[in-house]
Amino acid sequence: MTEARVEVAPAVIELSRALPAPKEIEALSPKRRKKVLLTSVCRPLGESVGDSPSVGYELLHCQVTRAQGIFSPRSHHIHFSLEYVAQNLEAPTVVLQYPSKRELIRELRKGYDVIGVSFVLPTFHRMKEVVALIRTHAPDAAIVLGGYGTVIGDETLRPLCDHICREEGVGFMRRLLGEPVLPLPHSHPLIVNPLRVFGMKVSQTGIVFGGLGCPNACDFCCTSHFFKRKHIQLLPTGADIYGVIQRYLAVDPNMAILVIDEDFLLNRRRAMEFRDCVQAGGVPLSIFVFASIRALSQYTVTEILEMGIDGMWIGYEGTRSGYAKQKGRPAGEIFREFREHGISILASMIVGFPYQTPGIIEEELTGLLDLHPDLTQFLIYGPSPGTPFYDSVKKQGLLHTEYVDDPELFYRKACGFFALVKHQSMSPARIEAEQRRCFDEDFRRLGPSIFRALETWLLGYQKLKGSASAFLRAKAGSFAKDLRKAYPVFLAGRLLGPNRNVRRWIGDLELRVHAALGKPTFLERVQSVAAIGAAGWTGLKLKLGLFQHVPLKRGEWRMDETTRTLPTPSPKVRVAAQAP
Repeated sequence: MTEARVEVAPAVIELSRALPAPKEIEALSPKRRKKVLLTSVCRPLGESVGDSPSVGYELLHCQVTRAQGIFSPRSHHIHFSLEYVAQNLEAPTVVLQYPSKRELIRELRKGYDVIGVSFVLPTFHRMKEVVALIRTHAPDAAIVLGGYGTVIGDETLRPLCDHICREEGVGFMRRLLGEPVLPLPHSHPLIVNPLRVFGMKVSQTGIVFGGLGCPNACDFCCTSHFFKRKHIQLLPTGADIYGVIQRYLAVDPNMAILVIDEDFLLNRRRAMEFRDCVQAGGVPLSIFVFASIRALSQYTVTEILEMGIDGMWIGYEGTRSGYAKQKGRPAGEIFREFREHGISILASMIVGFPYQTPGIIEEELTGLLDLHPDLTQFLIYGPSPGTPFYDSVKKQGLLHTEYVDDPELFYRKACGFFALVKHQSMSPARIEAEQRRCFDEDFRRLGPSIFRALETWLLGYQKLKGSASAFLRAKAGSFAKDLRKAYPVFLAGRLLGPNRNVRRWIGDLELRVHAALGKPTFLERVQSVAAIGAAGWTGLKLKLGLFQHVPLKRGEWRMDETTRTLPTPSPKVRVAAQAP
């Protein structure tokens, strides 16, 4: 994942009669169905190979805990949308996640009728590399571009492809392939992301696709305006969401859950139906969601806990930014109350608003850090095509000249880590320096996020262990279990933390946890020593850039031995594809 939000399903075609006609999809005999390949851009990715700072295989490490070094939790994210679309087609389909160029070429030579490429704005240059390989090694295949990168205009994208997907991807692909469109909810794939600390797996998370788009319509938000400020409920009811979670728990009863839905709690009716399902199940869950102050203000903290939610991403943005989603209870109230009840918060702040000066940024940063978020993201206020902010910047001529002259440079740097827009009081270098300082100060003042989360769990355990609710007492037990598993990381924190104050705080936190849950066992002490070695190895790998790139992940849907090796047929029998 490479943007401030996790990437979700790409979307529908918008064809202009003035543009060249799309490549026709082949008419196939009843003995063979159309064969589909869906792929991400090629690895290697990352700053070390010339990409923008946001481009990589991990959201947290690239955009949230980027200043935390060895303490950064690590979790690789695939292009979820490709798996979701593949699950819901009838055509034989293969999905490639982060192939090398050689691996992609090998796959292309197996013969495909339709090839979809998922990309985002900062990977436009990577997408062009993939298209060039397709043109060379699968010249008869129809190319479909999808993902949030398709906010780029038709005049740029149409020469590179045959079809552009700019809405929910399952309906688009089924229409393109001549398959009947399916009602929601779609068949939901099971996608599991392991989470590692010091290179060791500590948990795994099941991904639930609750919905696309957001009605909050913040002026900078690509995901909201991509779907025309509407919310598409991939899982329309609370029971639908709970049903998918039950499938994950059948695989691992302790699995954490991430619900991908831009403002999951905004629809109170669906959320409370989900709460009823969780309560009927009687088992406390560990669910992370995206939420706004406006949405959260509809609920008590008890109702949130009764949904199984113990983590959330909240847009703090800026104290004077004035977005509608920030209306409701004071942010400070929500942050403190939720933290006291064991709910971890990832807060996102924006740097470079027109009203900001270095002094105001420091004031807002200090105010946010005083609320003790477990994780914090800082991105520069930037324009994404298709948003009101982008339209305003273009109209007023505020885009820096180098990006006007070189659109591809703009795409590469439209990632939240470069100041692209003229500011009334700060230079681009100053804005970018302020962003770096925010990340550094977050780590220096509050320490590693993994220990912040442990403190939140401790507060939740202490708050809920005496609750009159059996469900909440069970949740306290879950916090205690997770804290006990974390005993081995404290020694590394006390020895390797960023400064004396943080190391002292980690030592005090360790004593508080031991007082609440008991002294470490001999085995846990041995594991603590081993964790020091793992932390050192993690630091060496980061410093030398070793083992930072992921291997290919290849998946097949509805393939058989004949289909796997069947070459693309002659173009002589091609007919026009069904267009939406």
